[in-house]
Amino acid sequence: MTTTGLYKRFRTLLIANRGEIACRVIRTARAMGLRTVAVYSEADSGALHVSEADEAVLLGPARAADSYLNIARIIEAARQTGAEAVHPGYGFLSESAEFAQACADAGLVFVGPTPQMITAMGSKSGSKALMEKAGVPLVPGYHGAAQDDATLAAAADRIGFPVLVKASAGGGGRGMRVVRKADELSEAIVSAKREAKAAFGDDTLLIEKYVDNPRHIEVQIVGDSHGNLVSLFERECTLQRRHQKVIEEAPSPTLDAAGRDKVCEAARRAASAVNYVGAGTIEFVSDGRDVFFIEMNTRLQVEHPVTELISGVDLVEWQLRVAFGEALPMTQDQLTLNGHAIEARVYAENPAKNFMPSVGRITTWRTPPEIDGLRIDAGYRAGDSVSPYYDAMLAKVIAWAPTREAAIDRLDRGLNETDVRGVVTNIPFLSALVTHPEVRANAIDTGFIERDLAALTAAPETVVDLELATAVAAILRAEDDAARSEGPSPWRASGWMPVGRRKRSFVFRRGQGHDHSDHQVQLTYGGGSSMLTIGGSEIAFAWSQNGDGIDVTLGETRSRVNAVVDGHELYVRTRNGRFDLHLVDPFGGESEEAVGEDKIVAPLPGTVVALLAEVGAKLDKGAAILTLEVMKMEQTLRAPFAGTLTALKCKVGDIVQEGAELAEIEPDPE
Repeated sequence: MTTTGLYKRFRTLLIANRGEIACRVIRTARAMGLRTVAVYSEADSGALHVSEADEAVLLGPARAADSYLNIARIIEAARQTGAEAVHPGYGFLSESAEFAQACADAGLVFVGPTPQMITAMGSKSGSKALMEKAGVPLVPGYHGAAQDDATLAAAADRIGFPVLVKASAGGGGRGMRVVRKADELSEAIVSAKREAKAAFGDDTLLIEKYVDNPRHIEVQIVGDSHGNLVSLFERECTLQRRHQKVIEEAPSPTLDAAGRDKVCEAARRAASAVNYVGAGTIEFVSDGRDVFFIEMNTRLQVEHPVTELISGVDLVEWQLRVAFGEALPMTQDQLTLNGHAIEARVYAENPAKNFMPSVGRITTWRTPPEIDGLRIDAGYRAGDSVSPYYDAMLAKVIAWAPTREAAIDRLDRGLNETDVRGVVTNIPFLSALVTHPEVRANAIDTGFIERDLAALTAAPETVVDLELATAVAAILRAEDDAARSEGPSPWRASGWMPVGRRKRSFVFRRGQGHDHSDHQVQLTYGGGSSMLTIGGSEIAFAWSQNGDGIDVTLGETRSRVNAVVDGHELYVRTRNGRFDLHLVDPFGGESEEAVGEDKIVAPLPGTVVALLAEVGAKLDKGAAILTLEVMKMEQTLRAPFAGTLTALKCKVGDIVQEGAELAEIEPDPE
């Protein structure tokens, strides 16, 4: 297959994506002297990628189907701006053969493989048949066209339980079931087919041997239109949740040099089977000894930075050079592996609430400086809004070091120095994960997170003196900053007084409703010294600004801490962990009970997809009332106490905003 005619030099690149990957592509394209065009939906009009591009075009309404998945509108945006090439990023249309063909038909360079290559590797069953011919190791399985129950059951018996039933056209864990016994197979087939049909419009299934305690290993490959192809070592993505990657690292800590050579050679063989052009990833599952082909992703991966940091290669630059029609800049023998890199995906989600997406306006965005060995790839900034319409990934924190242990330490520090407020993030969960002893020891498999989820999402147990002192220091700093902005004054928060000493009392609340604790702190200051009284004990106290952080001294110990004040809400980070505190307003009439507990309100913007109770129904505590769909996930709202449902203020199909009142419950008498 010749592909040279499909690639040519261009000067203007349209990025058919949003968020972090759009910003990432724009950064390299600009460095290469290219003019960049962003596209955006109505929900993304103020997004970071829009402001970073040279030009930006509105695609349409917020829904992806009306904007980022609208092929005709994207092609028109390219024509409108004079773009000669399109980079699809990842997700959305990045693995759409239809989109690649539409670009070719419009005379646009598609920065990626040909439509034929995407089609050949896009079907799990079809690609496995191709890999079998190429001699790439496969998990024993059935990938045939016959889909009747008897054929699938016979295949499962022949393979041997446990087996994995999964959608041929799918991804992201949808249409996938683990079946451990023969009598569970029929139900799993029906369920997987139904889910696959709804998600992908195709209910074709394949059955494979299920690898217990598996590891996920993948190889980055890049090919050019001149027949050259290289592998850039492997990544390990074993730390997953619900088949979604959470932490990625390179190289794999599981493989030795011989294993690395073996899996990389298999990946090159797999890509060569379709004369692959562009960047792609060959994914394998491993039992710790052997590796077996799973699928090929015909695009750039989210986790590509870890490969860049160990190889010294800018993969986006290589993608663009291949799209120019150039040969690869390096041969396989010229590529060398250097050190270890590890990446964590920062999401707007709440691990304590089953990772429910969090939407809203980002009020604080602080990331550590990109020093040697630490890289932040972000798609957001302070003031941006996280909408319910798209994937909730905000940024990636990536660390490099000469050894895996040092890279983990650097990643943890990078996470701990990343402060995002206004939305809830998974940063504390990520920090707990990367520092877990079993993760450090590489004693993991793809089920590790689910097994240890309770410990990984547990909040720090108690607030101690250091956290309370940090909260006080943060308030004083905020007051000092406000006073400074108003001009010089002797009456700043520093406590200066002409005579005597000043006393202030603070009450900090942790938790909500019945499950909360209050902590009282008295500050005595002035005359050059300060004291805190906590729990009846006095301790010397001092604080000073240190960049974005604060140096807090308690007694004889000085600690570097961080805190963000947002109205009465405080976010505190110390050596003991991360803490959310609320400053109780003594004049605000705050009570221990949550206001309006009889009302059910929308926790996030979303669509009402089901009403599960009728007005007048007697409800037990925890009974389901209605279901919202938010960011493609369903959230069931339940009764906070036993009572009677007195009102439903929504109907199926309603699009509701955060805080909208949806139902009322009258509690049962005590």
